[in-house]
Amino acid sequence: MTQATAHATTAPTTTVQATTAHAQGQQHPIKLYLVVWGWLFILSTCSYLVDYFHLQGYLRWSLILVFMILKAGLIVAVFMHMAWERLTLIYAILLPPVLVLVFVATMVYESDYTLFTRAMFFGTGP
Repeated sequence: MTQATAHATTAPTTTVQATTAHAQGQQHPIKLYLVVWGWLFILSTCSYLVDYFHLQGYLRWSLILVFMILKAGLIVAVFMHMAWERLTLIYAILLPPVLVLVFVATMVYESDYTLFTRAMFFGTGP
C-alpha cells in the first residue's frame, strides 16, 4: 500500500471523528439548563419577596439590584455562552465600563474648560 492510498483511507475517518468530537464538545447537559432555570426562579422569587415584605429605602433598592445583577449574570454566562469564552467575557463585561470611565473623564476635563471660558467671557457672577 502506498502512502497516498493509506492517507486517503484514513482521512475520512479522522474528519468524521473530529466532527463528532467537535459536536459533542459544543453540547451542554440539560441538567445545567435546569439548574440555571431553578436559580433564576429562586432569585425572581426573592425579588418578589422584597416587595411582599414592604421593604423600603436603600435596603429595598440594594436587594432588587443585587438580584437583578445575579440573574443577568446567570443569563449572560450560560445562555449567551460567555462562561466558556473568556475573551468575549472580558470584552462584554470589562470593556464597556472602562470606556464609560474614559468618556466621563473626558467630559470632566471639558466641563472645566467650559467653566473657565464662561468665567473669562461673562465674569464671575453678580
